[in-house]
Amino acid sequence: MTARAWFLPSVGLLAGLILFVLEASSQVPVSQWGNLLLPPAELGLDKIILVYSLMPRAAVALVAGAALGLSGALLQQLLRNPLADPSTLGISAGAQLTIVAATLYVPELVDGHRTAIALGGAAAAAAIVFALGWRRAFEPVTMVVSGLLVGVTAAALSAAMTLSRGEYLMSLVTWNGGALSQQDWSVFQGLALQVAVIGLLAGLLIRPLLVLALGDTSARSLGVNLGGFRFAIAALATALAGFVAAAVGLVSFVGLAAPAFVRACGARKPTAVVALSPLAGALFLWLCDGIVQFVARTSSENFPTGAVTALFGGPVLLWLLPKVKNMEVPHETRNSVHRRSLAPMIAAFLLLLPLIVALSLFVGPSGHGFKVLTWVETLDLLPLRWPRLLAAAAAGGLLAVTGAILQRMTGNAMASPEVVGVSGGAGLGFAAALTFAPGGGTTAVFASAGVGALLAMMAVLVFASRRHLSPDKMLLAGIAVGSFSSAVLSALLAIGDQRSWQILAWLGGTASTATPATALFLAILCLLVMALALLLGRWLTILPFGPSIAQSLGLSVRLSRVLLLILSGTATGAASLLVGPLSFVGLVAPHIVLRAGLVTVRQHLVGSFLLGAALMAFADFGARNASFPYELPLGLFAALVGAPYLIWLLGRQR
Repeated sequence: MTARAWFLPSVGLLAGLILFVLEASSQVPVSQWGNLLLPPAELGLDKIILVYSLMPRAAVALVAGAALGLSGALLQQLLRNPLADPSTLGISAGAQLTIVAATLYVPELVDGHRTAIALGGAAAAAAIVFALGWRRAFEPVTMVVSGLLVGVTAAALSAAMTLSRGEYLMSLVTWNGGALSQQDWSVFQGLALQVAVIGLLAGLLIRPLLVLALGDTSARSLGVNLGGFRFAIAALATALAGFVAAAVGLVSFVGLAAPAFVRACGARKPTAVVALSPLAGALFLWLCDGIVQFVARTSSENFPTGAVTALFGGPVLLWLLPKVKNMEVPHETRNSVHRRSLAPMIAAFLLLLPLIVALSLFVGPSGHGFKVLTWVETLDLLPLRWPRLLAAAAAGGLLAVTGAILQRMTGNAMASPEVVGVSGGAGLGFAAALTFAPGGGTTAVFASAGVGALLAMMAVLVFASRRHLSPDKMLLAGIAVGSFSSAVLSALLAIGDQRSWQILAWLGGTASTATPATALFLAILCLLVMALALLLGRWLTILPFGPSIAQSLGLSVRLSRVLLLILSGTATGAASLLVGPLSFVGLVAPHIVLRAGLVTVRQHLVGSFLLGAALMAFADFGARNASFPYELPLGLFAALVGAPYLIWLLGRQR
């Protein structure tokens, strides 16, 4: 590293020191710091806060940042993937799930066993992601997409359990955001010991890690046990993430940013990257926590530090995308799907839709299970049930048609509103409406969500075209936008004001708020979007073949993409207001339809529309009855069905 490369770390260190001194001196003047070593009984309240709260907090930030920086560096060197870290691989979400479940259902087990619980969840998530990646030689995009799906499934389960137990709601929300507040030195002492032990073990594995970087063939020729060393390195990285999750909650993207920062400063050798990443991670988290405390002192707004670090995750992902190796993404619309007889498919749809309608209208919970309602009971409940049924079906149809449009427009079979950033943009628009136009009503929220979805997708496409990114990297650009949106919403959620409850309700999604007017609006919009998509079928037939072929056939690629984006943004903005940002109906429905043999544009759009409507209507029935008398969030219930299917589908591909 050159002298110039040390400038930025030096500035960061100086900024961190200034922020810490400002915060500490606001409690106790610097001239009185000489008496801080006295026994607690001889200290005043301000000095106790400094010695047993602010100082341990800074120490925990340094140790936790070092642990996450080392974890990210080990994972990136192991997988030869600059996007690997505990957040992108779903490891932190697995730890979150087990701790939330234990806190809610076996709280007596949490005391004294919190670390073991977090390690179990982190290990389970890592095992699933590595098993999925192993079948495709740990390709970078496969690993990140697998981690996304595992993380979303774990997060959906955590959110569903949290919302079902309101007495733990805000405490779990704050913990999920990664709060570093401390009451004594015990957390620092335990975490420092754990990180020191793992650091020593990692030092012993540096030489095998260097050999692994030469490639599998070279490593085997040198007598390296690839399976054993990979397992050991992955176990150390997972343990570090689990230790941090158990100590302070979820702190995202430090393991992604720290090695990237080290490489940007000029470090190239794997030993230097692994050795310096803990220092960069410690500095990064300490600086972010200093910013959080400074903002809290000047504005009285308290944000979890983990939410602030997550704000850097999206930009860092975008910065790293050009460095990721290309891979082949599935193009089911061209190669892997064969035409089949349409009669069985049509018959299945004609049977499925009436069955779901009958379940939603004529079946209800009883004290000991389910029962078929009488005609009188059905008529009494009909004014409550038909609006939510129609609204849920329309939202599912909108998301499914949007997913089919995006898959054909981008030529990527993994594209969907949830993956390519459209839902994330709708979330940012939703948050902007709550912040800047709180009295605007449904119209302002809908317009803001639609504009946010449109701008997010346009940003992803512009970034991808300027950087000449392949379809698989455009997926990751969308994931980066979604990560940034989630960070913003998490920060607002942790404030605890009225916006927090509105955001929390939106994140889960519910059809219980649907009125006859809302349902009819979504139904009409759904039919209009479907009709327009069918009219633009020629565009959707040509665009998957690439810009050069499209232009040679007389199609204006820029105009067609803009119009399709406006259509997709409008549909996603409207649907997300009901079901939230994560349902995966927009990815699952077009996939199933393609695998069923509906490959032409019209077949794909109509089939996706019908299946998306059926899936979301059934999700509404399940969300309403699965935990009666409590209602589960609609979008999260749909994600619990959709994400595992996608994990299974990804696992089948070699």
